[in-house]
Amino acid sequence: MTRIALIRHGATFWNAEGRIQGHADTPLSPEGRAELARLAPPPELRGGTWFSSPLARAVETARLLGHEPQIEPLLIETNWGAWEGLTRAVTTPLSHRIAARGLAGLDFRPPGGESPRAAQDRLCRFFADLERNGPDFAVCVTHKGIIRAALSLALGWDMRDKPPFKLKWRAAHIFVWESGHLRLETANLALPARA
Repeated sequence: MTRIALIRHGATFWNAEGRIQGHADTPLSPEGRAELARLAPPPELRGGTWFSSPLARAVETARLLGHEPQIEPLLIETNWGAWEGLTRAVTTPLSHRIAARGLAGLDFRPPGGESPRAAQDRLCRFFADLERNGPDFAVCVTHKGIIRAALSLALGWDMRDKPPFKLKWRAAHIFVWESGHLRLETANLALPARA
């Protein structure tokens, strides 16, 4: 059995502009850095081994929260292909066209990109490796798409509708992986103000 906490990276300029980031290696914005400098990991994460997506915004988030992470390529954000850098205003009509062809939910894939189901497959490989080789508790700084993929996997949510509840993004979400199955232990565990 392995416990896994997932934390989303801090804010970037592209977040503020409503741009899809995907694999684009966008840095944290000054506002994102300032916000993280005021926050700390919750005490429930003590003793965890820290990992991070290889993208700069995730690595810097882990460091600003006081930890030097191990880089894990399988934690990288979902690949949005040709849509990376575009705004939601541009991609929303395209999303509707793709969904109208029956390619919604877990199998939704932008041109040249990756589906949530493929992101889940990556996560399962990482979680299975943790279960085999340790550590028993991993704290992972990653991305919104990856956290949503984990939530889908744990709850059986097919991503065709809104999630079963609202996820907070300045929070940790703790899952348990055991024998090939993922379950949600705690969602929306707030990152407290730094003492």
